[in-house]
Order: sequence, then structure tokens, then C-alpha cells
Amino acid sequence: MTLKRSDFRFFHRLRVRWAEVDMQKIVFNAHYLMYFDTAIADYWRALALPYQDAMDSLEGDLYVVKATVEFHASARVDDQVEVAMKCSRIGTSSMVFTGAIFRGEEHLISGEIVYVFADPATQKSRPVPDVLRKTLLAYEAGEGVVSVKVGDWATLGADAQTIRSAVFVEEQQIPKELEWDAADADAVHAVAYNRMGLAVATGRLLPGALPGQAKIGRMAVNRVLRGGQLGRRVLDALLDAARARGDQRVVLHAQRTAEGFYDRLGFVREGVPYEEAGIPHITMGLKLG
Repeated sequence: MTLKRSDFRFFHRLRVRWAEVDMQKIVFNAHYLMYFDTAIADYWRALALPYQDAMDSLEGDLYVVKATVEFHASARVDDQVEVAMKCSRIGTSSMVFTGAIFRGEEHLISGEIVYVFADPATQKSRPVPDVLRKTLLAYEAGEGVVSVKVGDWATLGADAQTIRSAVFVEEQQIPKELEWDAADADAVHAVAYNRMGLAVATGRLLPGALPGQAKIGRMAVNRVLRGGQLGRRVLDALLDAARARGDQRVVLHAQRTAEGFYDRLGFVREGVPYEEAGIPHITMGLKLG
């Protein structure tokens, strides 16, 4: 089966490691299945689906019933390859993923993995849920997989709180009394939702300390989905809200681990680093055009 890059929307890039080659100095054949499996995990992130949360909400799980690999050429240590993946068919209870591994334009490997959606307790097959079917078909049709809602705490607070609790309280161990404050009631909130309706990212917009200035804070993205542009979608929505009410610049207190994210979006460092809730931060600002 010969495949082209244009056959796919999704690509996962990786570099072949020394431990993955055999005595012939080419990738050991079994590792190609691992490459495909790694790409499928990233495919779910591209759909903004935190896999375990999504399957729990669907009351099912996916089980591999067949996996095949076809070899056309070999990858070698230090090669940069791209693993392409697409959902090529959805049946009543099964779905087929077609994969291809490319080195540049060269097609090295083809693969096909067949999954069955089943009850986790009995592992008996069940129909693929309609919402999952529509999410997969929409992505493969080139449609967006995330929508961002902007509103007040009464409308979006429950979903924002779920994300912030998971990120700040559970993951970062910030005390609850520091995470929740009265400012939520007056803030503009943004929440990103995937096509299953699961909230996956959030942030808030407050008036700044100076006239014409706004403050963005409580930016949080589901841990599994970080690196997939969700933070930017939320930030863009908050910046648009700031512009709409006439703000001329925004500031935020960036965790140092997220400093590069804001830097790439044009935010400028202001002052010296400091700690908030025991976590290193730095103030960053952006002039609104």
C-alpha cells in the first residue's frame, strides 16, 4: 500500500533513538508498532480529547483486535521521521486507523490498526458512540475540534473551576484558599470545550491596576492536552475581550515554566522574577493594537 503525505491531516514527528535499532543498524521491526501507538496517543490530543476522561464519559474503551505493518524501506538511527495517522473507517463497533511513516517525502512504512469499542468491565463490543464518531469524522474533514466560550462566572464558573482545581490545586498543590478569590465574580472568563462538550482549558480577564490596563490570570490547560494550542485559543479570546472593552494593554503573572509560551506571543518581561504561592513567576505585558 503506497500512501502520500497529502493523504493525512495529522503528523507526529520523532527522531529514531539508538536503542531502537538492531544489529543491521536499522529500526527493529517491532518498534514501528510502537511509533504508530505513540502517534495515536498524540492524535487524540489533536482532537482535544484527554483519552481517559473521554472514555470514562463514554462508558467504554478501545481495544486493539488487529495490527498490521507493511515495510517499504528502513529508518536508521538519528533519522527524523513523521508518523502520519488517520481514522479511515468507522463501523458499528469498530474503527480502523491507517498510518504511514515518512522520512521527508519518502514513504517508509504502512500500518493499519483496528480497534473495537467495548465495555471495560466485560470487554464485549458496543456501538461506537455518536459523539465520538462525529468528532473523528469532523477532524478528518478538516473541521475545528474546539470552541471557546466567553462569559461570566455564573455561566462558565463550574467548568472553569473543574479545570483550575485539577491544575492548580491537585497538580501544583496550591492551597484552595489561594486559588479561589472574590475576583471571579467580576471577571470575564473563557473556557475551551472539545466536541464532546468537555471543558479542556480556561483563563480569566480582570481590570488592571492602571486605567486602560487589563490583567489576565488563572490560565490553565488540561495536563494531557498541553502543547496543542489550547492555551493560545483561550488567551486570544481574552485578548479580544480586552480590546472590545477598550483596554490598551494587558499584564499577567506568568509562571516561569510558561514564560516561553507568552514570549512567543509577543509578551514582554517586566521587572524581576518573584514567587507567588511558592511558584516562580515573572510579570509580562503586551500592548494591544
